[in-house]
Amino acid sequence: MGVAIRTADERDRELVVRLLDGAFQDDPVSGWVFPDPAHRRATHPRLMAAFLDIVLAEGRVDLAEDGSACALWLSVPADAHPEGHEEDVQGDEGDDAVQLREAVDPDNERVELIARLTAEIHPAGQAHAYLWMIAVAQDSQGRGLGAALLRHALDRCDREGVAAYLEASSARSSKLYERLGFDHLDRPLDLPDGPRMWPMWRKPQA
Repeated sequence: MGVAIRTADERDRELVVRLLDGAFQDDPVSGWVFPDPAHRRATHPRLMAAFLDIVLAEGRVDLAEDGSACALWLSVPADAHPEGHEEDVQGDEGDDAVQLREAVDPDNERVELIARLTAEIHPAGQAHAYLWMIAVAQDSQGRGLGAALLRHALDRCDREGVAAYLEASSARSSKLYERLGFDHLDRPLDLPDGPRMWPMWRKPQA
């Protein structure tokens, strides 16, 4: 499928936040972080905006030219974790997980916990591209936009000889990633009293 893709910037912030919010409102992990639907509708956009701001500052956002889909990527060096997913968060008031909770939903410990748990399973020791989030507008799903966005970035990874990593938030999405060359890592992450996440890794391909 031919999809025109460009790199988003600050001018696209409102559009991308809407895309992320619409795509992840009913996601199992978002439902776990914000169990109450009314609270989720009100607060979830702030979490998506916080994630986006990190990637706009430190990574790259691939955006379908028509605004129907986006993918958020961070470039992770071999000796570090991506911003917001540090290995050494230990509860200090200044750490990123705490700051995320305070900025998004101060009384919600799960905002902080999701950052810590994903940090714990994030692979270290090899440089890679981290697919933090990918979103397709509901009225554009089923057209192959997500796969097209992924192939766009994975082709670049292959040219540069860089691995890719992600955490799938549903068994259905993990099947798509498998078709694109991702393999499951170790064991899945079972959120406390919540859904399962699947860490996945893709070696660069010739």
